[in-house]
Amino acid sequence: MKGSERPSPSTGRGAIDLPARVHRWVVAVLQLVMAVELVLVLRDRQWITAVLVLSIMALTLVPAAIGRRFRVYVPSEFQVLAVVFVFAALFLGEIRSYYERIWWWDIALHASSGLLLGIVGFLLVYVLNESRRVDLHLRPRFVALFAFLFAVSAGVLWEIFEFAMDRIAGTGMQKPMLGDPSGLTDTMWDLIVDSLGALSVSVFGWWYMVRREHSFIEAWIRKFIERNPRLFRS
Repeated sequence: MKGSERPSPSTGRGAIDLPARVHRWVVAVLQLVMAVELVLVLRDRQWITAVLVLSIMALTLVPAAIGRRFRVYVPSEFQVLAVVFVFAALFLGEIRSYYERIWWWDIALHASSGLLLGIVGFLLVYVLNESRRVDLHLRPRFVALFAFLFAVSAGVLWEIFEFAMDRIAGTGMQKPMLGDPSGLTDTMWDLIVDSLGALSVSVFGWWYMVRREHSFIEAWIRKFIERNPRLFRS
């Protein structure tokens, strides 16, 4: 599989630039929404909330900054998903209290994080597997297993972080759920949906590698390889 040459799909300039334009517009709109919120909390002298909003605004710029800093092209589609997830989880969830307002908000976000982290894990090991510069030869089932374990491990580390913050800083990141005030039920459901999301991407990625079916994962992989040729030179 390593080094296999496959023809690239022909795409026009407009098709290539569209995801990047969508990413810029999404970031601009979300930054504007958070800027308005920042003005309101500063007016009310809610200094801690203001710091949190500023931190979230900075986080939404991280995906693009990483690409520029390390001169690596990150697919715009993935950047959009990452930015929207940060906005939904931290700004809407924590600042606007969607976790309390909408009972399924936390579950939906953890399922989404499982999908996103599964995609990251799959792309990471697949690209290493395809690169001529890395002596790595893995079968599809091991690539899928790595993606699954990568996503689940990240979910576990996040739950440890929530537990530590609740105990050390007195936050309420582990929330009461289904009559359980301890937060244990919330933690277990978070891990379950994280695992289900990661499993879905892993199975989907394995199916792509075995069957070579067309999918969004294939499109992202091709785009990453084509836009980062220096990573794949022998």
